[in-house]
Amino acid sequence: QVQLVESGGGLVQSGGSLRLSCAVSGRTFRDYSMGWFRQAPGKERDVVAVISWDDSSRYYIDSVKGRFTISRDNARNTVYLQMNSLKPEDTAIYYCAAPANRWRYSSSLRVFDYWGQGTQVTVSS
Repeated sequence: QVQLVESGGGLVQSGGSLRLSCAVSGRTFRDYSMGWFRQAPGKERDVVAVISWDDSSRYYIDSVKGRFTISRDNARNTVYLQMNSLKPEDTAIYYCAAPANRWRYSSSLRVFDYWGQGTQVTVSS
């Protein structure tokens, strides 16, 4: 079965950096887009960034543009989220996710069928 395992979360001061990783197993990783989402306390889960299966397209929400970078290493079956210039409002549980269908690129949460367990990111002011 498909498994997604995140790592790299933690506590960081405002202006600091973290890199999240998500290792995927159970499928041909290179055929699928990947996404990072986050959910803050009391709020809905929202998309943060998406990368297409061939890395030809990347999507970011406006609030993280210029600060976050999504990337993937198909040889390692891993997707990353480099987060720089972190702000307290970035505090949330971060999830990686993958769609069930190959070669599908979308920023809609409804497209994503497989989810990791989440990793906590806390940014102190």
